Amino acid sequence: MWKSLQNAQHLAEALTASQQRPVVIFKHSTRCSISSMAWDRLKRNWSAEDDQIADAYFLDLIQYRDISNAVAQQLGVEHASPQVLLLRDGKVLYHESHMGINYAALKSKLV
Repeated sequence: MWKSLQNAQHLAEALTASQQRPVVIFKHSTRCSISSMAWDRLKRNWSAEDDQIADAYFLDLIQYRDISNAVAQQLGVEHASPQVLLLRDGKVLYHESHMGINYAALKSKLV
């Protein structure tokens, strides 16, 4: 199940959780059709099995731009939208943006 990433505390919780298991963050722009397509594809493919493997977070970067900026700054990954990041041990293992966002590629990194 996708959790909403809305504030600095949520980001800190995600980073802490990544010490125990993979964490996925999807950064979404509600004003972008490419972002909407990528988000829809990811949601449709994400399964209960994936929830057993990783914690998943959704970030509405229009509403929470400061948190999106904090993600970029703290993780050292240039901001993009849409963007998916896979974290482990507080570090980015994989990231992709725009039409490069692919569930199968992300899934292969989870296992």
